[in-house]
Amino acid sequence: MPVMIAAALKVSRAERRELEHLARSSVLPHRTVVQAGALLLAADGVANEAIAREFATTPDTVRRWRAKFEADGIAAVGSIAAGRGRKPIIDQDTIDAIVSDTLHTVPEDGSACWSMRSMAPRYGIGKDTVARIWQAWRIRPWKVETFKLSTDPSFESKLRDVVGLYVNPPAAAAVFCFDEKTQVQALDRTQPSLPMVPGRAGTMTHDYKRNGTLDLFAALNVGSGEVLHDTRRSHTGRDVLAFFRWIDMHVDPDLELHVILDNLSAHKSQPVRDWLAHKKRRRWHLHFTRPARHGSTSSSAGSPCSAAKP
Repeated sequence: MPVMIAAALKVSRAERRELEHLARSSVLPHRTVVQAGALLLAADGVANEAIAREFATTPDTVRRWRAKFEADGIAAVGSIAAGRGRKPIIDQDTIDAIVSDTLHTVPEDGSACWSMRSMAPRYGIGKDTVARIWQAWRIRPWKVETFKLSTDPSFESKLRDVVGLYVNPPAAAAVFCFDEKTQVQALDRTQPSLPMVPGRAGTMTHDYKRNGTLDLFAALNVGSGEVLHDTRRSHTGRDVLAFFRWIDMHVDPDLELHVILDNLSAHKSQPVRDWLAHKKRRRWHLHFTRPARHGSTSSSAGSPCSAAKP
């Protein structure tokens, strides 16, 4: 039974709440949790000897915890004084060599990158030590991020044009982002599925039958979020033209039309160019995101598709 004395540790309400939070933690270091619990008992007036028995330590240790708390407050709970604690098992030069080898060399066995198990015997340490070094330096040798630098001489102007449409679209205009999803498989299950009922999930057969493929055309209105869509058997220039007509039909005729799209040849096919060349399609403007083929760097599909000025 803890012995109560008068000299209780002075703890404010805010400090008590923080100590209670630390003492309940399941993720903080054990020393932090123990010290927080001991300080709570000290704040309740429990004797140092009783606290020491409760946490399997010595009264002198409890006194040091109290003195650190009185001097530095919550920040002192669980802290380790400089020069104390576990000493590093490897020196800094070895750590620097491991980091350098990881970044600038590859294993002699032909592997693409170092692993913890291949690096560990190189320096006579355990794989877990290598893992801690990599974690501290935020190194992931097995991870590769891809990138692509555009070779289009007009890349910067296209970037400004397209981003400007998203960030600051023209007034009295509709801006669409258009693309096709080709070769979408039309699949069906071989038998009818059973609906979900209480106590049983919905069901479907594990096998399926193929009903050919379709091309999905979609244009996202970046202002309203509306998606215009259609399915076609192919994605030729005539199919693109049919979808452009679909967009034209569903957009207020008083609005300018700006379409962001890639440089697929079908988008610049002759049927599309002829249709856009008509005076009734003066409101149409195409904005291409990739360089044209055959060395062309044009950002339009003909004179009526000139870039907009956001």
